[in-house]
Amino acid sequence: MISPDFGLTETQRDIRAMAARFVDEEIVPHAAEWDRAEQVDRGIVKRLGELGFLGLMVPETYGGVDADMLSYVLVTEELGRGDSAVRGIVSVSLGLVTKTIVTHGTDEQRARWLPRLVSGDALGCFALTEPGTGSDAASVSTRATRDGGDWVLDGGKMFITNGTWAQVALTFARTSERGLTAFLVPTDSPGLTAREIHGKLGLRGQATAELTFDGVRVPDSARLGEVDRGLGIALGALSRGRVSVAAGAVGLAQAAVDAAVRYSTERTQFGRPIASFQLVQELLAESAVDVRAARLLTHHVARIADSGVSPKGYATDASIAKYHASEAAVRVSNNCLQVFGGYGFIDEFPVGKYLRDARVLTLYEGTSQVQKLLIGRDLTGVNAML
Repeated sequence: MISPDFGLTETQRDIRAMAARFVDEEIVPHAAEWDRAEQVDRGIVKRLGELGFLGLMVPETYGGVDADMLSYVLVTEELGRGDSAVRGIVSVSLGLVTKTIVTHGTDEQRARWLPRLVSGDALGCFALTEPGTGSDAASVSTRATRDGGDWVLDGGKMFITNGTWAQVALTFARTSERGLTAFLVPTDSPGLTAREIHGKLGLRGQATAELTFDGVRVPDSARLGEVDRGLGIALGALSRGRVSVAAGAVGLAQAAVDAAVRYSTERTQFGRPIASFQLVQELLAESAVDVRAARLLTHHVARIADSGVSPKGYATDASIAKYHASEAAVRVSNNCLQVFGGYGFIDEFPVGKYLRDARVLTLYEGTSQVQKLLIGRDLTGVNAML
């Protein structure tokens, strides 16, 4: 079987190897404990910054790392293999927030936020989803009202990754009947409160929060991009974000296959390893094919991005990769749990966590149903979401 490293440059192989060592040494040994405690060790953020994983594709001027999208995908795949909760920290803070500041921020905004974000001294959260607004991002109800040279924000956001850890919230608010505007809101701003959400099915170690904006005042210098043009900024960020979600799904699915293969060669029934049973091999083979296809689709999008195509240009390919990889992660982790039998149902083994973590990948940054509609719109030219 051809190595997953096939076709990678030496630099990309080195980045992947460094990420793999970090995951094996500093994430995998603690993932079950973090899951049970419903909190990742916050010290991991600084380590991510020290290794450059929070600064990939950010200009070196701000402390970032000169890397391409495929290198970013390789890192997020490895982080997904270790713990999806940690992968989410990077995908959101770097993928959705930091990269958006690089693309749309002013010189002042870049100088203020980028060095802190890439070093791990600060985290970002992406405040788009609301209690009543998920897939229909254009219907955001949080409002930003002009008051002299300031803006005053009122409303609420829901399911915000990094919400209780972040120092800046990239917040989308309605500024006219049809328009949204993006703002970089410091999370210590008076009137902004964050409540952590517990009792999640998966991603238990991740800091997921509900944010409330009650008369939060920010200067116009906190505005990111033009007034009423925030929806385009959000959609561009989500196209990039779907690539990292796909990569994380590949890593999770690979971890499940690795665990199931290892267990099947050690577990004996009827006097022989269960790996010798045809139906066990069927489960493993189906899973391996799913992982391979998901990886190829994800790497394909990364290479398109690295060719210079804008997020809008590769949006459909990102939807295809995200849809297939997230659904594949659910199938693969479910198949691999079956290989473990009853032992897969207890958290002494990791496959139950893989299945729980995989399930949310089909929901956030665009549900599988939304991805199908986006792909269908590209194929037919007809928008079925209106």
